[in-house]
Amino acid sequence: MNILTIPLRCARKKWLRTLSLFCIFTLGVASIVALREVSAVVGESLERKLTSFGANIMVSPARETLTVSYGGLPLGDLLLDEGHLAHAETVRRIRSIEFSANIAGVAPKLVTMARIGSPAGAATPVAPLPVAVVGVDWPEELSLKGYWAIDGATPKTPEGTLAGHAVAARLGLAPGSVVDVNGHAVTVTGVIGATGSDDDNVLLADIGFVQRAFNLPDKASFVEVAALCAGCPIDDIVAQLRAALPGQDIKALRHVVEQRMYSVHFAQQLALVVSLVILLTACAMVVMSMLSAVNERRREIGILRSVGFSRSGVFTVFASEALLVGVAAGLAGYLSGHGLALRVLALLHMADVAPPPFSLAALALTTGGIAAVSVLAAAFPAWKASRVEPAAALVSL
Repeated sequence: MNILTIPLRCARKKWLRTLSLFCIFTLGVASIVALREVSAVVGESLERKLTSFGANIMVSPARETLTVSYGGLPLGDLLLDEGHLAHAETVRRIRSIEFSANIAGVAPKLVTMARIGSPAGAATPVAPLPVAVVGVDWPEELSLKGYWAIDGATPKTPEGTLAGHAVAARLGLAPGSVVDVNGHAVTVTGVIGATGSDDDNVLLADIGFVQRAFNLPDKASFVEVAALCAGCPIDDIVAQLRAALPGQDIKALRHVVEQRMYSVHFAQQLALVVSLVILLTACAMVVMSMLSAVNERRREIGILRSVGFSRSGVFTVFASEALLVGVAAGLAGYLSGHGLALRVLALLHMADVAPPPFSLAALALTTGGIAAVSVLAAAFPAWKASRVEPAAALVSL
């Protein structure tokens, strides 16, 4: 019998206590691992879903303005150069940055003006009015505007358009109405419900159609970018975009970024708090169990001290018992927690985000961390056991 075999013999002798302690610690570790992996995937999935509520980076051409006044009377700002972006090249460069995996959406816009009247045969004809016509890339635009409530359908052909709520009310437009856009007949396939944004006051059409109709080939007024902020700082993405698009004006919409990151961090911090509560509970169980073991084994401690075991040796015996439980619980807890996380994610239908992979490094880190925590939790009971005097322990023999 030596300092290594004693903990094993004690674990077998008190197998029920050892098993209950192992089960409690394993359950705690499995819960922590599952919560951590699920929260990471849910946080990423949540941010991807939040991209449907708009972009968080704006790319536009650098424009020069001149403030005009005369006789102390301000006459407003004069735009010296309207400027356009090269549509295809700008999108290609945005998609080619190092952090391209964090780009969830790239939505170019081409903003033009046209005089549009009410459709033919309207009960109350309206004289042609100036309306902003915005060319968009429909798949990208719809991915960023998940909050749209459309009365009708999205356009299936380049000649289709969606009308904002205010424009439709002013011109009497409804799904199926036909309007003239710069000499081209366009069908209104749907009307966007009131959003309280600029979308209420425009007609939206395919960007390729708008480029042809207004003789602006391969032009875009600006590009909205939806970037995922959880994988890397938004400032890094902006810096890479500025390097890829020199001379262009690139701005991060800070309020949008902060709102999204608050939502993501809230989910992850909630999981962290729950994990800490579980871990503290497991540690408390280790302390109580080891204190009980010290009281039950006072005679054994006395025998060990009388045959030559030092105080540090007795401390090591009790710490080793906790270490064995910690290592076993760490291994079993990580494996069961990883499996539980995969099961929970399957039930939550998180198909849009890759499940967490099994990692030997994470297994080793979890096992080592839990082993260290279990030894620390048992430190006080082990210290108390090492302070037992042989004479006092052997009085009961």
